[in-house]
Amino acid sequence: MTDSPQIAAFRALHESGCFVMPNPWDVGSARWLRGQGFRALATTSAGFAFTQGRADQDVPRDMMLAHIADMVQAVPDLPINADFENGYANEPADVALNVKACVATGVAGLSIEDATGRDDVPLYPFELAVERIRAARRAIDETGSGVLLTARAECFLTGHGDPLNESVRRIAAYAEAGADVLYAPGPKTREQIAAIVAAAGGKPVNALIYGDFGLTVSDVAALGVRRISIGAALARAAWAAFIEATRLITEQGSFAGFAGNGPSAPLNTFFEDDLKARS
Repeated sequence: MTDSPQIAAFRALHESGCFVMPNPWDVGSARWLRGQGFRALATTSAGFAFTQGRADQDVPRDMMLAHIADMVQAVPDLPINADFENGYANEPADVALNVKACVATGVAGLSIEDATGRDDVPLYPFELAVERIRAARRAIDETGSGVLLTARAECFLTGHGDPLNESVRRIAAYAEAGADVLYAPGPKTREQIAAIVAAAGGKPVNALIYGDFGLTVSDVAALGVRRISIGAALARAAWAAFIEATRLITEQGSFAGFAGNGPSAPLNTFFEDDLKARS
């Protein structure tokens, strides 16, 4: 099967250079990001969860699949990468079935992480984690879609005692297991990011930049990173302003939280013009 234009474009973006892939959480944020010239977007499980009044990792599979499909339809000319958490399953065979369901939404890529969501055993055992990536790889290949598989090592975000070395070990194994892109969210320093890039053995690496770590896009690109995502950072930024504004109202009777608000005209104009262009 020939890659769709979106999948072909997504694959080409990973071949050289470095690009930023921001994470919208609804149709409006997706359309705005498209309008700013970003060439690919990714879903954010946390950002979407908040819109549903749920915590991150508390969105059922079918609800997430529907959201992913909505994001694909929101920007049909752009590649969408799905944050597909742990594949919504533990066993490799079940991961494979769910991966095929995700591919069917029309995504250009999807990620599978090795976090279990359990406090007692935060990460899948090494061999099982590798087999889960192999299963996801086989599932995508069986669809003939060409969708890119990103394998995530969640060692930094799950409190592992030696997160860098364990991430390096897992990233190397996931690359060997057939992942197209490697991703270890959490590193904040040049040295840590460079170690992840080296572990990927020449395959593209996604870096998560979710805060002001003193690194620019150029800095991260110089380390050999191909793709930068920002996770729920934009959604959290929006919520941070919302939370502070409501705190000032309830605690001080003040509307000072609105001081930084811009006029709504730019949004109205953008969405009016954007909708006309789509019609």
